[in-house]
Amino acid sequence: MTWLAETVMLSHGWRRFLILVAAGALAAASVPPFFLLPALFLALPIWVWALDGAEHRRGWRGLVGPAFQIGFAFGLGYFTVALHWLGAAFLQEGGLFLVLMPFAIVGLAAILSIFWGLGSALAHMLWSGGAFRIVTLASLLAIAEWGRGHLFSGFPFDLIGYALTANDEMLQLASVIGTYGLTFLGALLAMTPALVWPADQRSLVRRLVPIFLAVAALAAQVAYGNWRLNTTTLSARTDMQVRMVQPMILDHADWTTADPADIINRLIQLSESKVSPADPGLPGITHLIWPESVFPFFLTNYPDGIALIARMLPDTTLLLTGAPREPLGDDGLPIPDNPGYNSILALDTNGEVVASYDKSHLVPFGEYLPFQGFWRLFGINQFVPGTNGWAAGDGRRLMSPPGSPAFLALVCYEAVFPGDIGDPKDAQFILNVTNDAWFMGSIGPAQHAHHARLRAVETGLPMLRAANTGVTLSVDPLGRIVAQLAEEQVGVLDVVPSEPLPGGTIFNRVGDLPFWFAVILGVLGSLLASRRPARLA
Repeated sequence: MTWLAETVMLSHGWRRFLILVAAGALAAASVPPFFLLPALFLALPIWVWALDGAEHRRGWRGLVGPAFQIGFAFGLGYFTVALHWLGAAFLQEGGLFLVLMPFAIVGLAAILSIFWGLGSALAHMLWSGGAFRIVTLASLLAIAEWGRGHLFSGFPFDLIGYALTANDEMLQLASVIGTYGLTFLGALLAMTPALVWPADQRSLVRRLVPIFLAVAALAAQVAYGNWRLNTTTLSARTDMQVRMVQPMILDHADWTTADPADIINRLIQLSESKVSPADPGLPGITHLIWPESVFPFFLTNYPDGIALIARMLPDTTLLLTGAPREPLGDDGLPIPDNPGYNSILALDTNGEVVASYDKSHLVPFGEYLPFQGFWRLFGINQFVPGTNGWAAGDGRRLMSPPGSPAFLALVCYEAVFPGDIGDPKDAQFILNVTNDAWFMGSIGPAQHAHHARLRAVETGLPMLRAANTGVTLSVDPLGRIVAQLAEEQVGVLDVVPSEPLPGGTIFNRVGDLPFWFAVILGVLGSLLASRRPARLA
């Protein structure tokens, strides 16, 4: 390890760039669903050692100098590997998209890496030769991750903090410090080997103290999680019996060839199926849930289909379904300049839409096309088909259909935004409808489902997640999976959700305050440490 540390510190130019790209790619093995946490402990110290040997540049040039390049290179390797599954969507489209696939994946990784490059550059401006330098880099990297999740619409996939959520016990700390807090903690702990090597005049035992402290912190995290799981009592709801449908409807990719009658009949047949001889089917079900993208058409344009759905629903059953919603003006005609919404509709037994939620956080290039005039010169449209992209909703995420407990409604990747899924105060559960068919055969669906689970832990609300091709699952307020359907399994899942945690969670009450307290304290400490005489540890 001393040889590795010295090699990294003395490297420069393209050799250093390639070393950092490789280290970032190794660090990506720590994200869901792999959770190889030791990879993060092997990779992040390389970033520290690279900054130890980096040339200093004064003023604004430091923001684009060697320290920026170090963070950028590490991020390029990390995001290219962690988000490689996005390429599966290009395989679905074929044609020109196949040519664009590698450029799009590396291009997205490069854009996200700018955040890490800036964090690295700012950290190097406050760099010290002592042990506090890992606090400096962890603080600035965590702030960069927060920026990545919020700026320019945000893209918080694969935050470093997810590496610390490999099991039910480790998940529980998110109820206190949230996923961004886990990101700061994970980065700090994983950098501790940089304080052990290169070897100097200190004894091995003394040099290993940071590693012992990191292991102790991880043990404390697991112990807290175990205590919380064993001391928290959950109660099942008495007013809900839910059936979630995973239909594997792949017609979403082409609106022009979809057969509305066939799709609706398939959904009805599956919804009415019986999973056992004693299963009564829909009678007794209070909430029937269909996922996102099952209707590659505006449902309101097919009154015969709505009539079929109404006849299917027992008097006490409410249908909650992902569906495109066509906005109508006062004259009852479609609004010309509004392409429609990607929505959740609540339909009662009369076939009436009694509540709706319009997706507010749209996916760039997925549901709308930035600078669409330019891209369409090359025949490129947004991935999710529709009339002309989708319009964003008004941001309200709480749905309260008649006869149903209120819930937070999230469409697809809205569930990956820590602390930004709406006010959980009046909600009884989280409903997430999604379609991960674009990424079948990759790690994307499993990764997406795990990210969503963290929202249940943070809020103390149970989650019902209905996915078109998987993973459909029911999650309790502690983030534990109660029941699930496997990926690409056609079927139904009957569950009774839990009551929300009384009083919610600490994260509900304080949000990201612990995170900001930690990183601001880290930055202030770095200012003081950078003024002291330099020494390695």
